[in-house]
Amino acid sequence: MDLELTAEQQMLQETARDFAEREVAPIAAQLDEEHRFPSELVRRMAEMGLLGIAVPEHYGGAGMDTVSTVVAVEEIAVACASTATIVSVNNSLVCDPILRFGSDAQKKEILPALASGKKLGCFALSEPETGSDAAAQQTRAVRVGDEWVLNGTKNFVTNGPHADWMILFAMTDPERGHRGITSFLMPTDTPGLRRGVPDRKLGITAAPSCQMFLDDCRLPLDSVLGAPGEGFKVAMTTLDGGRIGIAAQAVGIARASLVQACRYATERKTFGKPIAEHQAIQFMLADVATETDAARLLTLRAAMLKDRRLRHTLESSMAKLYASETANRAAKIAVQIHGGYGYLKDFPVERYFRDAKITEIYEGTSEMQRLVIAAQLLHA
Repeated sequence: MDLELTAEQQMLQETARDFAEREVAPIAAQLDEEHRFPSELVRRMAEMGLLGIAVPEHYGGAGMDTVSTVVAVEEIAVACASTATIVSVNNSLVCDPILRFGSDAQKKEILPALASGKKLGCFALSEPETGSDAAAQQTRAVRVGDEWVLNGTKNFVTNGPHADWMILFAMTDPERGHRGITSFLMPTDTPGLRRGVPDRKLGITAAPSCQMFLDDCRLPLDSVLGAPGEGFKVAMTTLDGGRIGIAAQAVGIARASLVQACRYATERKTFGKPIAEHQAIQFMLADVATETDAARLLTLRAAMLKDRRLRHTLESSMAKLYASETANRAAKIAVQIHGGYGYLKDFPVERYFRDAKITEIYEGTSEMQRLVIAAQLLHA
């Protein structure tokens, strides 16, 4: 498998890196401290085509691919994991399923606004009692005449406080279990839809999430994404791709942790020499560097398989599992190398440590990834 980036992908990578270093990194700590949605950065990323990277040009996107999305998300995550989350959600969890399952009319109506950044999207699958068990949807959608009427509550909706469109999953036929779930495209100004207060979170605090409350929300019949009863398929297919985005975010966090750890290790002196000359520190840095590169390669492999329209459930789960755990190890080691200073908000490794944790949880916990991987191995 050829893992070399094309000239176009390299150009995007360099553009995203330059943007991240010049415009994102200088305000990342402030965004984190204030729990502030980076509206100015979102506008700039929209202008650069980063909100619809793999959306075809005739729908207003950049017309690139999943590998391009991965390299852009990684570069932004090095500077700010929150900003990378916003990008990843709009690309992987919103634009991608509309491209895959949307009708021509839905694509023409919604994708240009999402890809251009005029509108922002979110993905509503989790519920108060439905996390890893995505099939146990309690939100209900009932057909009444020429409308669907929806009631329920959604949890942890990233981008939710600022989103204009929501991909929503609801049970339409409880007797059929997961085959009774349907996915919907819902404008967030739909009457009866109410946003909860933004979640107070440990990390990625500038990528706001919230609950969504649905009280007799009415949607036209053509709001279904895919077909009635195909919602579980839409969700699982979307998450296969979304996990690649989270893996890229995790690689970015790991890379940032390594950069800061190396920098501090060459500056900090103990016993008359930089701590980088102590073998214990060198071993830590070597492990992080090796694991970060391995995580990146797993992520690129999954992205390439997706771009070739090949099944990638196993590879996406492997990438997400390994990259997320690598990010957490890398951030932990970076804090350890910084010693007491690593525990202070004055140094960015404290933020990396907090931001890294969510990558082991959202879009499928590490435990769920291991179950997916094992199932693919045993039932192949």
